Amino acid sequence: MSKTKYSEKAQDKVGKVMHEFKEGKLESSTGKKVTDRKQAIAIGISEAREKGLKLPKKKKE
Repeated sequence: MSKTKYSEKAQDKVGKVMHEFKEGKLESSTGKKVTDRKQAIAIGISEAREKGLKLPKKKKE
């Protein structure tokens, strides 16, 4: 099994977002509270991409 590689800073960013999620402080772009773990991870990855951190390419379907 291959494991996806993220940069250290990208991992930190996702970790901070997950911490907000666990505390119940994470909000989506619409202003609603995030209750889904997968959505929280997606927000963290999206924010890391905006900062230009090293992340794997998006999956194309």
